Amino acid sequence: MVYRTENESHDAQKGPQRPPRRMQPPSPPLALDFDGTLVRTDLLFEKLLRFMKQQPLSAWLALVWIVQGRAVLKRKLAERVKLNVETLPVREDVVAYARAHAERGRVVVVATASDVETAREAVAHIAPFAREVIGSDGRTNLKSRAKAKALAARFPEGFVYAGDSRADIKVWREAQGAVCVGRSPSLTRIAEQTTQLETAIPDRRPSLDTWIRAFRVHQWTKNLLVFAPLLLSGHAGDLRAWLVSAVGFFGLGLAASATYILNDLMDLDDDRAHWTKRHRPFASGDLTIASGLIVAPLALAAGFAMVVSTLNWAALAILCVYLVTSLAYSLRIKRVPILDATVLGALFTLRLALGAALVYVPPSPWLFVFSMVLFTSLSFAKRATEIMRLAARGLQSAPGRGYRAGDANVVISLGVSLGMIALLVMVLFLIQEVERRDFYGSPEFLWLTPPLLGLWLGRIWLLLSRGELDDDPVAFAIRDRVSIVLGAGMLAAFCAALLV
Repeated sequence: MVYRTENESHDAQKGPQRPPRRMQPPSPPLALDFDGTLVRTDLLFEKLLRFMKQQPLSAWLALVWIVQGRAVLKRKLAERVKLNVETLPVREDVVAYARAHAERGRVVVVATASDVETAREAVAHIAPFAREVIGSDGRTNLKSRAKAKALAARFPEGFVYAGDSRADIKVWREAQGAVCVGRSPSLTRIAEQTTQLETAIPDRRPSLDTWIRAFRVHQWTKNLLVFAPLLLSGHAGDLRAWLVSAVGFFGLGLAASATYILNDLMDLDDDRAHWTKRHRPFASGDLTIASGLIVAPLALAAGFAMVVSTLNWAALAILCVYLVTSLAYSLRIKRVPILDATVLGALFTLRLALGAALVYVPPSPWLFVFSMVLFTSLSFAKRATEIMRLAARGLQSAPGRGYRAGDANVVISLGVSLGMIALLVMVLFLIQEVERRDFYGSPEFLWLTPPLLGLWLGRIWLLLSRGELDDDPVAFAIRDRVSIVLGAGMLAAFCAALLV
């Protein structure tokens, strides 16, 4: 006889029962890498660059620390450098994936090779749902095999690991599953062969256009000034002079691009806080810091090699002065009001000096003074645009600059005054000197250039006052139809003076 409890008898009267619903086994903990996975950057490189920028005389200490080990280097940098974690380029798709799992009750942790103190601060802002942060501690560099051992000890029943580099393969070997993040399809295939692939979160690969933007090739139009001494000295028919000038043009372009890359690497924090510069390739994470540190010296070496090939040591010396001045501007001078625009004007004038040296043309005081005042005026236009945008956004100062929102009137006054001085220098040159230049067949055509230049300068400052000017007047002129027409008119006047 089978005896039933009261509840059993009651259930029996209901008829056959459905089998109890099986509980789904909980998902294994999800461990997230930080560098390259949660963010499109590497905290070690970020801190190293800031340390070199803030304490350049102490940069040699980094070599001492790296000899003691990467974990020591990371801890020393963590103690000396403060990061702005709020502007780091976040991988929103990875954060959203991890947050969704955390909201369903899955344990989410961050396991990074970055120093744990730095990582905790960043994770608290980027992924506050993470229950724990595991990282390098000044003794152990938590990367690859060391990270695999730490996670296996922390989660003996298994875990899933999200990573983005080949150093993570050894972690995947110890994991129950993998989340493959990044730009490498081959790494995804390796992850599939190593463990069960939970998902892949691809990222855009840097294109040729990305590197063109990093090199700021559009800025190479400024280097066309290298050809001005050739044209203005009556050597327009000298094929060899054109060839040498072209070599100098490309050499200067590559060397200048190297300084642009270094400038962007040094200014990551400031660029990320800027309304337009945050889209630059290194600030946005489209290009890695490591790739910039490799490409910049290569571009610099290629630029130097091209100028050296001309066997013109004066030109090489001018290139060195240009690069030293450009680096000084990037590291310090651009934060000094008024001086910054003056140095930009000097950099334009050094382009002319390089062109004169390449074709062995004696430097023209008229040309150099005109260049200095004109391009300093345009540099003030660029600064005035930035200041006006500050006021429009309710900000008092721009990141990495020395100007304030109330400085617009002073900067505009300086810029307009220098623009008028440039016109005056041009007119005085035409009055006193042009008739002495025997290579002009019809120098009277040159009198068309001052009014055309005056119209263009007036347009620049008018559009600036209306808030319709881009950050860089020179870049604006390349795209603006009216500016192109006025520029073509000045070029036609010069050609007519030379050839008619």
